[in-house]
Amino acid sequence: MNIGILFLKSNLTGIITFSELDWITIHQSDFSRLEESIAIKLGRMLDSGSINIGCRLNS
Repeated sequence: MNIGILFLKSNLTGIITFSELDWITIHQSDFSRLEESIAIKLGRMLDSGSINIGCRLNS
């Protein structure tokens, strides 16, 4: 998984899953400064309600 792709997918759908949040917390020590800023941005989007925790349904 890539945090950039995860950010774009979450931004597009408005949803982030628990497994994706788990992946971020497990790999955060390996992030570059840019990836850290993306993770912080995802957190702020969660706090503001721009994205929600949930599941994506495949169509």
